[in-house]
Amino acid sequence: MSRILIVDDDPSIRTSLRRMLAYEGYQVSEAEDGRAALNAALDQLPDLVVLDLMLPGIDGYEVCRRMREVDDVPILMLTARDATRDEVTGLDVGADDYLVKPFVKEQLLARIRALLRRRPRGDRKGMLRVGDLVLDDRAHEVRRGDRLVDLTAREYELLQFLMRHAGEVVSQARVLGAVWGYANSRVVEVYIGYLREKLEAAGESRLIHTVRGVGYVLRP
Repeated sequence: MSRILIVDDDPSIRTSLRRMLAYEGYQVSEAEDGRAALNAALDQLPDLVVLDLMLPGIDGYEVCRRMREVDDVPILMLTARDATRDEVTGLDVGADDYLVKPFVKEQLLARIRALLRRRPRGDRKGMLRVGDLVLDDRAHEVRRGDRLVDLTAREYELLQFLMRHAGEVVSQARVLGAVWGYANSRVVEVYIGYLREKLEAAGESRLIHTVRGVGYVLRP
């Protein structure tokens, strides 16, 4: 399930977009201003951002610019400004697309689907992020905040699988098939325990949760 962050200071627009996107099966979060948007993105980087330009405090241009310093998450600017120079500025600071209000629902959904197709879920320049947990596949490194987490090869593979499916409940059978390739559910329980111990070694909050009778889910 793709995560979409809606950034708009108009609560009626946020509500309308949230309902529309939730109905289409997206996981939706909201921010009412630029600072809240940046905090939300740093807490759990979304798969796509729908970003208004006219925001109190930090405007949409600056939000886009700062997000680009951290990640290449797709950004769709949604604004009442229809001047060419505004669109050019938005694209120049890093937006991937630009849609003028009022818009047709089908047009917005098509733009979102197109942006999500361009970058598969979880492919963030080799990085995965859930809350303060970051997996850098290029460096083969895992960090919890500023702390480096030392994992075995199998623990790393298991964590990578869980992070690629963050927010999704995955069964033991599915984890076994993806990470081990054989049917011994006990090994999953053991390695989940190993990961929890290492990820929570400095007193951090739990990220890997057990859903009884179903499986596991990784979420802040």
